[in-house]
Amino acid sequence: MLDTPDTASASISSTTAEVPTLSLAAQARDPEGFAAAFGRSFERFGFAIVADHGISDSLIARAWAETEKLFALRDAEKRGYFIEGGGGARGYTPFKTEIAKGASAVDLKEFWHVGRELPAGHRFAKDMSPNIWPDRPEGFKGVFLELFTAFDRAGDKLLSAIARHLNLAPDWFDPAVTDGNSVLRLLHYPPIPADAEGVRAGAHEDINLITLLLGAEEAGLELYDRGNDRWLAIKPPEGAMVVNVGDMLQRLTNNVLPSTTHRVVNPPPERRGHSRYSMPFFLHPAPDFLIDTLPQTITSDNPNHYPTPITAQDYLYERLVEIGLIKK
Repeated sequence: MLDTPDTASASISSTTAEVPTLSLAAQARDPEGFAAAFGRSFERFGFAIVADHGISDSLIARAWAETEKLFALRDAEKRGYFIEGGGGARGYTPFKTEIAKGASAVDLKEFWHVGRELPAGHRFAKDMSPNIWPDRPEGFKGVFLELFTAFDRAGDKLLSAIARHLNLAPDWFDPAVTDGNSVLRLLHYPPIPADAEGVRAGAHEDINLITLLLGAEEAGLELYDRGNDRWLAIKPPEGAMVVNVGDMLQRLTNNVLPSTTHRVVNPPPERRGHSRYSMPFFLHPAPDFLIDTLPQTITSDNPNHYPTPITAQDYLYERLVEIGLIKK
């Protein structure tokens, strides 16, 4: 973990990362060109911005409305959906529960997780908990089942581009992510006092293959530019999503595609009375997928950094312990 600030003294960066905005619609007419541009952005930043992603504006608007209604519920009602010892896999996780690896203060957020719906008796049922659906708001389940499917479709297209960039078959990831343990997280960063300890989300890397993020109105998301030792703000155009590499993909690609440290810093004092909402979709492989370094990423200049393969489920468990969602 990088020695990066995780305190409330961290201020919003005035420098914006020059992450390119790519149109996913371009993939259909020029898959090789899109894959090359997407891969270059991942190699440089570990991030890309994707417009024309195929998730409808109306669905996104309904999802934001349901998210705000959910987190407006009384604390006692929300805590009724918290599963002690469940690792935050499904349902509600209260404010100040998660902590970034290596951080000294817990994150200033609460969240809700929606996972994949599996049929009864599915072989992954022991590793992928059933969803928890709140009684209120009434439209919640339908909206987020629809949004989960839409994210899944967009993620498949982006994985196809990554496969092309790595000189793999375009459908290489399909078996890996079929019935994958992906998670849609609804995030609420509540208003905070001016002297709040910590930041909304401390410096961290994501665990999964890739993350697809529908952005927030309130600023604060930043990536760490390792080469220049500085934080850069990420400001996607309205309607675009931010996509970033997770640690599983970094491990699979032997660091060719880097999982970049990022954070959500606190707003300036005049905006601390406002909530911030976001919806990341953590795209995971199936629990039994073996994360084994791709041979073509191993060279004399880049020897195998991960010689011991590990299943996605075992890797996920290790990381959930590190961030405090599972207690050993």
